[in-house]
Amino acid sequence: MPFIHLKDIAAKELLPGFKGKMVHTENMTLAYWEIKSGSILPPHSHFHEQVAAQVISGEFELTLQVETKLMKAGDLAVIPSNELHSGRAITDCQLLDVFSPVREDYKSKE
Repeated sequence: MPFIHLKDIAAKELLPGFKGKMVHTENMTLAYWEIKSGSILPPHSHFHEQVAAQVISGEFELTLQVETKLMKAGDLAVIPSNELHSGRAITDCQLLDVFSPVREDYKSKE
């Protein structure tokens, strides 16, 4: 299926306040997030490389290791494998995360 419309993908709440729509290819996962203001992304790491928190709308505070940045529309971060990161939605926001390789754990939650 080469063409997809996000409205046709069911959203899943994978963390409190984080509803995601996942698109999986052979080598990567795209996660489109709708996040409620005040929702917390606990500190974690994973072996996937990640282009994270590509802010579509709203404001999201992202911490990588010990550096914290308030991210707004147009901002993104590159997270290497196994780097500790966390975050918090300052406002309701929409984000896009891209992971490589595929997030098999996200597939199992669909």
